[in-house]
Amino acid sequence: MGPVTEPVRIMSDNGFALRLSGVTKRFGAHTAVDGLDFEVPRGVICGLLGPNGSGKTTSIRMIMGILGPDEGTVSLFGENPDVTRRTKVGYLPEERGVYKKMKCLELITFLGEIRGLKRAEARRRGGAWLDRLGLPEWADKKVEDLSKGMQQKIQFIGTVIHEPELLILDEPFSGLDPINQDVLEEIVRDYHAKGTTILFSTHLMDQAERLCERVCLISNSRKVLDGELKDIKAAERRGIVAIEFEGPDSWIQGPEVDRVEQGDDGLHLILRDGFDHQPILARAVNSGARILRFDLVEPRLHEIFVRHAGGRAVGDASMSEGASMASSSEDAVVGAA
Repeated sequence: MGPVTEPVRIMSDNGFALRLSGVTKRFGAHTAVDGLDFEVPRGVICGLLGPNGSGKTTSIRMIMGILGPDEGTVSLFGENPDVTRRTKVGYLPEERGVYKKMKCLELITFLGEIRGLKRAEARRRGGAWLDRLGLPEWADKKVEDLSKGMQQKIQFIGTVIHEPELLILDEPFSGLDPINQDVLEEIVRDYHAKGTTILFSTHLMDQAERLCERVCLISNSRKVLDGELKDIKAAERRGIVAIEFEGPDSWIQGPEVDRVEQGDDGLHLILRDGFDHQPILARAVNSGARILRFDLVEPRLHEIFVRHAGGRAVGDASMSEGASMASSSEDAVVGAA
């Protein structure tokens, strides 16, 4: 459990922490986000997934009011993302920004104050978080003396110190070693257990699969997949069959099978789009083969991601967006600005 135990506050907003409807954002001739419809129910962990440059960060900056959409609407807690509602959000931007000349606890206290905490309370919570993250001896050291990973821990403390109702984490695991990635995952799970809504963007599918209940996949600025992760995986399951057998193998080849691969759990038959597995099973039985295993395989999120976005992935578009975006330090405090 975290060092702060205040309950999460709940507002009436028809069950959604945020909603984007038909949102489009352009930077000159470049369309960074194109007609995005996306909503996050309260209390869930939702992953905003996509290749670099797909529009994830731009979408988050519109949610936070840093950028305004050219078309469509953004709703945060049922209303426009104004200053009052943004103070209920903890936002960790992709481009990390800290005031490096400040001392660690001084910076954390400052971030807590601009998010509405009294100075003494912000300092108390900051000290508790430094203890939890193994940094108590750095409280009076300047931020510039810390490693990049330790600086990221300080910024994360500033993100959660006011016990937000909604956590928005943009590529939160970037730059962290495996141990600190595990620490951050544990904290995310703790907040989820308390009822906090969590949206994080990432291109790391393994971490998204471990943490997320819902996902929204965007590629080339457009949404290509959205919904409960378990439902998405069930729908995608029909495309791969794992088999083990004894006897003849002539039944494997047929119009349904695109290719055969060796998986960790036996042979995998990769089916062509639109084809069902039942004719394959019928051929196997009629061939006289002894079927030891014939299972539809639940695909990993990475496989789903590649299937839907692999051919459409684009390079990092940050340069085309950069002139219109706030600085990383401004992003870091925008939740209360």
